[in-house]
Amino acid sequence: MVWAVFGLYFYRQLFFSDADIPYQYWIKQTVTLSLLVTAFYLNSFLLVPRFLLKNHAALYIVIIISIVAAIAFMNRWVDNVLSPYQFNDAEFYKRSQPPAMELLRHPHPPKRGTGYHFRLGDLFTIIISGLVVGISTTITAVQKWQRDNQERKELEKDKITTELSLLKAQINPHFFFNTLNNIYVLTAVDPKIAGEAIHQLSKMMRYLLYDTQKGDTMLSQEIAFVKNYISLMKLRLTDVVKINIDIPTNVKDMPLAPMIFLPFVENAFKHGVSATQQSYINIIIFQKDKVLDLTVNNSIMKDNSVSLDGYSGIGLVNTRRRLDLLYPGMYKLDISDRNATSEYTVHLVLDLS
Repeated sequence: MVWAVFGLYFYRQLFFSDADIPYQYWIKQTVTLSLLVTAFYLNSFLLVPRFLLKNHAALYIVIIISIVAAIAFMNRWVDNVLSPYQFNDAEFYKRSQPPAMELLRHPHPPKRGTGYHFRLGDLFTIIISGLVVGISTTITAVQKWQRDNQERKELEKDKITTELSLLKAQINPHFFFNTLNNIYVLTAVDPKIAGEAIHQLSKMMRYLLYDTQKGDTMLSQEIAFVKNYISLMKLRLTDVVKINIDIPTNVKDMPLAPMIFLPFVENAFKHGVSATQQSYINIIIFQKDKVLDLTVNNSIMKDNSVSLDGYSGIGLVNTRRRLDLLYPGMYKLDISDRNATSEYTVHLVLDLS
């Protein structure tokens, strides 16, 4: 479109003038336009990448000034060679008006002095050449910036994807080993319940290995997985542990990164229950439109105390990192301790809109 506009300007006399224009004028316009096209692509494909983008700005400016001067000189030379009337664009436009038509047919053009004289047409050529080169530089620089920006985004995306895969690979074995340890305890107490636990664990692992490979799972599936985990953990608990669960049965399904809720729930069971002491775990999941609200509140057993400042645990650390990568600026995670020795609370608000 840009070259179409330039061409329309250079050949405007063909469309908007009734004057008898010599063919030399069209040759001159064609040569000038060709010089501008050559300068545009020479600058775009060679000069900008090799000099300007390689931090050789001073040399680049010298070359550009030389090119503009060369175009102006060659334009004057072509004008002198092809035009028997020796007039520039401004003079031609003036002569092309009806009162001056006789000048075009004058058999003897006016004589001029020898030597180079700066004319208005030279200034016009310098301005239009500088404009063309400037447009070429701008377009090439913007395209280079866009390519670099796209490459950076792809590299960041690949890095995030790789990191998420590693984090997920760490979380899954972490959950698996902890659950196996719990089942191991059950084998000494009630082998039948331990067998049921192993069967339930196999279903959960099938979900982790196959249903979450696409990157996202559905909210209903993730909540069902959390419920199955809680049921599995309850098998080894005694009556001294109070479990309060408030999880909706019907939810508005939406895509969700898998294993987001589990580390917080798992941490509560790991550090908040005891076989002999009074303890409790409160788990509340609430949904409002596309905002999920998770609250996990549990007692802290002295032997299982967790460092709140260090936010310890592979699963917890990785979950925070996954939230940073998957939902930047879309979540709020608060960890509080009303009593640093007895209670631990996690509150996660996740906006999936």
